[in-house]
Amino acid sequence: MSVEIMALGDSAIRISFGNEIEESTHHEIYRFLHNIMGYKIDGVIECVPTFTTIAIFYNPCKIRYSQLEKIVYSVMESAKETKPHTPIVYRIPVYYGEKTGPDLRFVAEYNHISELEVIQYHCNQEYLVHMIGFVPGFPYLGGLNKKISTPRLEIPRAKVAAGSVGIGGDQTGIYPVEVPSGWRIIGITPIPLFDIENNNPSLLSAGNYVSFFPVDIDEYLAIKEMAALKKYKVLTYKKGDSLP
Repeated sequence: MSVEIMALGDSAIRISFGNEIEESTHHEIYRFLHNIMGYKIDGVIECVPTFTTIAIFYNPCKIRYSQLEKIVYSVMESAKETKPHTPIVYRIPVYYGEKTGPDLRFVAEYNHISELEVIQYHCNQEYLVHMIGFVPGFPYLGGLNKKISTPRLEIPRAKVAAGSVGIGGDQTGIYPVEVPSGWRIIGITPIPLFDIENNNPSLLSAGNYVSFFPVDIDEYLAIKEMAALKKYKVLTYKKGDSLP
């Protein structure tokens, strides 16, 4: 992997881990991030990861670019020896189709398959959470099966409901709150992805995984009621283990 380090303005340094959005790139980034956070560098304000880069923002009155650059190279070497953590897979229930999944039929017709096959392909994956962003709790998920890849809407909807599960090109995701969206909405989950009252407001975190499973309308409503009362526990398992 080709790594490039460069200045980003006068108070940030950018480390690029290539141009491809891949799991291996993600793991390289988070091994580096884990190591550099352990250094507790005086003058570093924030480290911001994306799909293929990390931007390190710093106070130039406390640390010079040349000093930080040397530390970055040192961290790059130590990160090679860091063992990756064992990620968690979160099982997220989805009610597919009907009014809460208005684009399920389009996704099926566009890809010349049945609606049931769309659901099966969508559920038969473990999606890497590359990062959380856009709105609080929104997971950028990697790993969508190309057999259900579908272009975005030409004219975005003014709003989609919180919990909406959509496909946009080669990506899938879950909207934690009501927002405008140009993605094809195929279903909805009753699980809240962001709760400001929790110590960790975002249910999901970068480096872990999501897998979906279908539920019918009665199951959806029952889980939604339990989740509202904070009595529903999301099922999880360690990646590599069998389903619980």
